[in-house]
Amino acid sequence: MKAVLRLAAASLLLWAGGAVAQQEEALLLIAHPAFRDLEYRQTVLIAAPAPNGGHVGVILNRPTKRSLGSLFPEHEPSKKVVEPVYYGGPFSRGALVALVRADHTPGAGSVLLMPSLYLTFRANTIDHVIETTPNDARYFVGYVGWRPGELRGEIDRGLWSVLDANVDMVFRKDTEGLWEELLQSTRRIRADNRGAFGAHAPVGALAAPEASRIARR
Repeated sequence: MKAVLRLAAASLLLWAGGAVAQQEEALLLIAHPAFRDLEYRQTVLIAAPAPNGGHVGVILNRPTKRSLGSLFPEHEPSKKVVEPVYYGGPFSRGALVALVRADHTPGAGSVLLMPSLYLTFRANTIDHVIETTPNDARYFVGYVGWRPGELRGEIDRGLWSVLDANVDMVFRKDTEGLWEELLQSTRRIRADNRGAFGAHAPVGALAAPEASRIARR
């Protein structure tokens, strides 16, 4: 891959404190309809704890019109990747990261998000994935990062709704309409919680229960 992408990936690893396997599973974040930031308007993200105490993630529903082969025309294995490259977020836009479906770590610089799913930052590991199992991953330019406590604050302000993540949702081929679909799911959860707790439901009960996991981080 191009040297600039390798350098960008190296700076990303420094920001994250060095990617290592971790035990807490990732979450789906669904942007509030009133989210005014164009970077995140009507987005669905997967996010997980980073070794520095913050969180890292990628946007799942922003496919680009570029193929991996068009980005790396001299790298023959990249031409085998069928899906387009996705826009992962505004951090390190020159870096390529990958969500990899695998039963074991794909290599150095990988974060375990949940069973059989890794977020991989290191360029030589991504190269190996492309060369061996090119279509068992999804590739992103850029990512999203939060400082310690920052994501919890955004959720408390109502910027995100939270759902459990699952591998099939992460790799869904057609992401058009994904935000609307998951937004409706969060509204149903809130309605169910209101019914369970009545008119005096505590604020925490109106959010997806997974959000409480972030509060402890």
